[in-house]
Amino acid sequence: MATHKILVIDDSRVIRNMVRDMLPKGNFQVIEAKDGIEGLNAIQQEQPNLIMLDFLLPRMSGWEVFQTIQEQPKLQKIPLVIMSGRREELAEKISEPFEYFEFIEKPFEQRDLIGAIKSAMIKAKQPRQAAVKSAAPGPETADVQALTQRVDALQTEVATLKRQMAQLVTFIKQKLNK
Repeated sequence: MATHKILVIDDSRVIRNMVRDMLPKGNFQVIEAKDGIEGLNAIQQEQPNLIMLDFLLPRMSGWEVFQTIQEQPKLQKIPLVIMSGRREELAEKISEPFEYFEFIEKPFEQRDLIGAIKSAMIKAKQPRQAAVKSAAPGPETADVQALTQRVDALQTEVATLKRQMAQLVTFIKQKLNK
């Protein structure tokens, strides 16, 4: 009888089957989901012992599933392995080192998969720092607002320069045609 439920959320049947085939026989019940919405439903219904999450998914992306997991303390305790063919896509959204989950790059070998699962189990036990949300805007918010205002000003300036350039080109064409 399977002792561990592993949820594999990946739109590729090949990857889902590959994970199933690479796991030691008899120890795992593999549950499959082909998109993020099915994956979140399966997390709630099946309460897996481990989640393997593709980062690029249809309907609801792996990033959105990851964010949902991170918002719920109960789900944060489930070991998580994020899979992707390109590490840089993940690193754009989540800075390295990956503290609370493990990453495995596709395609992967069985030993890499087993190592990632073991590492994810260790990382899931790490105590999390409580997110402190402040009502007052912090320095990052002020910086973002300042940058947004600067971008708006630059866009206005560029539009003005384009208009002036068009007028200049028109003027030169008129002079050349005389």
